[in-house]
Amino acid sequence: MQLSEESKERISRLIDISRVAIHYGYLPLILYLGYTRSEPKPALIRLISPLA
Repeated sequence: MQLSEESKERISRLIDISRVAIHYGYLPLILYLGYTRSEPKPALIRLISPLA
């Protein structure tokens, strides 16, 4: 099955956007999941400031 040039460009653009989204979204996702699933929930200021 041959892909047209337009399809190849769209797939390439989709991969690039996905790569950026994963790059910048992975760590916040892990922090969010850890915060929402922990018991007892830590204060938000303790997550932001290491000195609190």
